[in-house]
Amino acid sequence: MPVHGSTESQVGPGTSARGIGLGLALASALAFGGSGVAAKPLIEAGLDPLHVVWLRVAGAALVMLPVAWRHRALVRRRPALLAGFGLLAVAGVQACYFAAISRIPVGVALLIEYLAPALVLGWVRFVQRKPVTRAAALGVVLAVGGLACVVEVWAGLSFDVLGLLLALGAACCQVGYFVLSDQGSDAGEEAPDPLGVIAYGLLIGAAVLTVIARPWGMDWSLLAGDASMNGTAVPAWLLLCWIVLLATVVAYVTGVVSVRRLSPQVAGVVACLEAVIATVLAWVMLGEHLSGPQLFGGAVVLVGAFIAQSSKPAATEPPQVTEPETALSRSGSAV
Repeated sequence: MPVHGSTESQVGPGTSARGIGLGLALASALAFGGSGVAAKPLIEAGLDPLHVVWLRVAGAALVMLPVAWRHRALVRRRPALLAGFGLLAVAGVQACYFAAISRIPVGVALLIEYLAPALVLGWVRFVQRKPVTRAAALGVVLAVGGLACVVEVWAGLSFDVLGLLLALGAACCQVGYFVLSDQGSDAGEEAPDPLGVIAYGLLIGAAVLTVIARPWGMDWSLLAGDASMNGTAVPAWLLLCWIVLLATVVAYVTGVVSVRRLSPQVAGVVACLEAVIATVLAWVMLGEHLSGPQLFGGAVVLVGAFIAQSSKPAATEPPQVTEPETALSRSGSAV
C-alpha cells in the first residue's frame, strides 16, 4: 500500500473507503445496539434469556444457510478461521456475557466486555507488532471512560470473581471477533468472503449454543403471542425477526466488512457506540429514562470514537524510503 509520494492524489479514494467503513461500523453498532430493545420484551413475556440468544443465532444461521452452501469451499480452505469465528465471535461472546450478568450487574458486565477495544490495541501492538497511533489509544481511553458513565457502573459494583472472569471472557471473545474479521485483509493474501465466514460462524455458534441453551425445554407457544413494548402489544414473532435479521445478520455483515475497511482497533472503538445506542433506544422505545451522567458519558464515547476513527494507520515508516537496500529496510519497520 503506497504511503509516500503524492499524498494529495491518494486522499480521495482512501477517504472514500474509510468513510464507507465508518458508515458500516456505525450501522453495525446501531443494529447490535437494537438487540436489547427487541429482546427485553420477549424475556419479560416469559422466554429465558439463553433461549432468546439461541433463537437469535439459530435463526440467523438458518437465514445464512444458502450463503454457507455457496461458500462451502471455505470449510476446506479456512477451517480454523471458521471454527474460531463461530466459537469466539458468536458463541463465546453470547455465552460468557449472559453467564456474567447472572452473577454481576449488567452495567459492570457491559463495561468489562467493552474493554475489548483496549485489548485489541494490546493485541495489535504486542502480538502482531504493529504500531498503534496515539489517536486510537486516546479514543479507547475516552470511550471506556464514557461507557463507565453510560452504564453507571458505580450504581451496582459487585466483585463476584467468577462473574468478573466471565465478563472478561466475553471481552476476549470480542477481541477474537475483531481480529478474525480482519483476517485476509492484508495485501498479498486472498481474503475469504466475509459472508461465507459469517454464515459458517453462525452455524458453528448455533451448534454450540444448542448444547448450552437446551432449546427443547423452551415454551414455543410464547412466540405465537404478543409482548409488551412500553405498554404497546407487539407480536413476539415480529420482535424475533428484528433480532434475527437486523440485530444479527445485518449487524455481523456490516461489522465484519467495516473491520476490513478500517482496522480492528478503530472499528473496536466505534463499536463502543453499541452500548450508547442501546441505552438511547431503551429510553425512546422502552421508556427507560437517561440520567445526566449517562448523557455525558454518551457524549464522551462519541468524542472517543471520532478521535479514533480520524487517526491515520501508521503502517509504514517514511525513513524506509531512504534505504536503497531491502535488507536494511527491515530495521526501520520495527519501530
